[in-house]
Amino acid sequence: MKEKILNFFNDVAKEMEKVTWPTREELLDSTRIVVVVSLVIAAFAWVVDWVISRGLSAIL
Repeated sequence: MKEKILNFFNDVAKEMEKVTWPTREELLDSTRIVVVVSLVIAAFAWVVDWVISRGLSAIL
């Protein structure tokens, strides 16, 4: 059992060496994109909610 666990962690270490890690600039660019898209989606959801709320208030 102990050997299987050690083999697992050795395999994980080998696979981690194969990973292509992003540069700092790539990471910052991706982060900016995620933040901007999240804000746009949140604003869209807020506008849709506001319009539906106003529409239902006018009907009721």
